[in-house]
Amino acid sequence: MQFVMTLTHLKIFVPLLAVTVASSVLLNATTGPQQPASQDTPVFRTGVTLVTTDVIVRDGQGQFLPDLNLEDFVVYEDGEAQEIASLVLVHGGRVYNQLLPPAPVMEGIVLPSSGQQDTDTPGRIFVLFIDDLHLSITDTPKVRRVLELLADTIIHDGDMFGIMSSGKSSIFVQMTRDREQLYDVIPRVVGEGLRVANVVGNFTQDVMRQENLARATAAFKSAEQTVRNLEEITNRRKVFLYVSTGYDFDPFEEAQALAEVRAMEATGFFSDPVFGGETIDFPELNDPQLRDFGDRGAFDHNQFSDASLNYELLRLTTAANRSNVSFYTIDPRGLGSMPDLDFAQLRVSDWNDYLRTQHSGLRLLAELTGGMAVVNRNTFEEAFQEIDAETSDYYILGFYSNNTDATDTVRELSVEVNRPDTEVRARTHYVIAGQ
Repeated sequence: MQFVMTLTHLKIFVPLLAVTVASSVLLNATTGPQQPASQDTPVFRTGVTLVTTDVIVRDGQGQFLPDLNLEDFVVYEDGEAQEIASLVLVHGGRVYNQLLPPAPVMEGIVLPSSGQQDTDTPGRIFVLFIDDLHLSITDTPKVRRVLELLADTIIHDGDMFGIMSSGKSSIFVQMTRDREQLYDVIPRVVGEGLRVANVVGNFTQDVMRQENLARATAAFKSAEQTVRNLEEITNRRKVFLYVSTGYDFDPFEEAQALAEVRAMEATGFFSDPVFGGETIDFPELNDPQLRDFGDRGAFDHNQFSDASLNYELLRLTTAANRSNVSFYTIDPRGLGSMPDLDFAQLRVSDWNDYLRTQHSGLRLLAELTGGMAVVNRNTFEEAFQEIDAETSDYYILGFYSNNTDATDTVRELSVEVNRPDTEVRARTHYVIAGQ
């Protein structure tokens, strides 16, 4: 019942946050320094949407290059060069519109010139997503310390941010610049992730495995709804700080297999084969005892767990790339995390496989959206300083694709800079609107 209530609560406040994220930022845009009308409205040309991507360019010493212009960039879609229609520089949090896309022709309206402009409008927009459904209660003190460091290092005065949690911490902060609200919610964070003993010790109870899947799905859907509503915000770097330990839809395979053997032994299927016992009372396939054992779920492994996880990750990265949102995934457990001490039966190889699967998903989220994964490391301060730098200095390039094939939905992106000895970071693909 507790988990059902959690999902119900998510269904109530996630849509509200998504609407608030978009409406709060758009309201700020109308009350702050004015931008040309085309900047706040999606622009279409011959039925094709403007595609935008964040680009970070550093020199050989790792310093951001703020003096690039239109002629310095080349954008490729599926290996074919595209004509750049817009170029926005954000440097030190200030926005410089170097080239805006042509405004749609509107009869009776004379549009102002769209020359280069400086503006005090904040260029940093953050969503802090705390996936407490997958944070262990024993790691709660460590999670709070990591969040305090994140608040000190990444989010500064003038930044806009919203906060939400996936579980019973019930954290929901509308888009704001009040950093005190960030510090106020940190003591409320409490992990409620499943313990190893819950997953393995209750393996033959199908409800526990279904809850593991349901928790992950709930977190993904919450994040995806918020990301989709950020699509309305343009010419700003939208950063999703995703605090989670990651996902594994079918964890601890060796321990689960051993639990199966124990459960099968209890049914009289055979004696303990681990210690060399002889097979006894081998039942017929239609034996009610065997059928009852199968109904309890011991034979009901999710053989497509990896495919299911990849599908959920693909949905989320697709929504992020369509909205030009970059994921920065953070595993607060740090380096060398260990399983619960109260479950000694878990083998080290099982635990390491579990961590690898979790971290693989977090890395995938970050890499496919142009962000960074902070996993399996204790140097959080250094990583957070890098995130702060990446979200303060960047370019936003826009182009109209010359590929008119609507069936070609997923398209590769690459950006080159006509400067020697430079490092370029940008998203690697996007999905055309409406898909």
